[in-house]
Amino acid sequence: MRKPLSSAGTPLTETLSPSIPLDQIGQTLASIYDDLVSEGVPEHLAALVRRVRQSEAEPAAPHPAQPAATEAVAQRLALVVEDDPQIRALAETLLEETELDVVGCDSAEAALAVLQARGGDVALVFADVRLAGEMDGLQLARAVATLWPRARLVVTSGHGIRRPDLPSEAVFIAKPWRPFDVLVEAERATTDPAPPVI
Repeated sequence: MRKPLSSAGTPLTETLSPSIPLDQIGQTLASIYDDLVSEGVPEHLAALVRRVRQSEAEPAAPHPAQPAATEAVAQRLALVVEDDPQIRALAETLLEETELDVVGCDSAEAALAVLQARGGDVALVFADVRLAGEMDGLQLARAVATLWPRARLVVTSGHGIRRPDLPSEAVFIAKPWRPFDVLVEAERATTDPAPPVI
């Protein structure tokens, strides 16, 4: 496969750095769109890939009141995706003790909306397998691994399964999870180097 080139003519994979949000490098991700569709990816995931491509084609203009040189660094996020409000609140409270800002969602669709808006800022996605809405946590995990590979992906379930069919880079923690295990994954999300974008 031919590597996408930057405006300087060098392969994009050689010009990317962890400080560039993934939603600004949609062209790299969009190069796999046709492969995803041919592999039978559900239409709602294919539509998400199309939106990522479109957002790359329409770069946002800089805010006039904020010069580019003094732009504030966005806070890294932990995304908790859990349809049980009590478990979601527990995970949110736990992750608020870390340096990550925490956003809670009850469905994969809500999580994808956050990822579309701030995907480059998301350091950790902590998701249950069973969720409200049409998508489950396994479908969400595949979307995150494909479109936002720099986010650490932790999937959990309390339904007696060992490790479901997850992307290889995802971590699986069975319920009831221990707070220590969640905090370890949050620490890894903020300290371990992000995987390169291929």
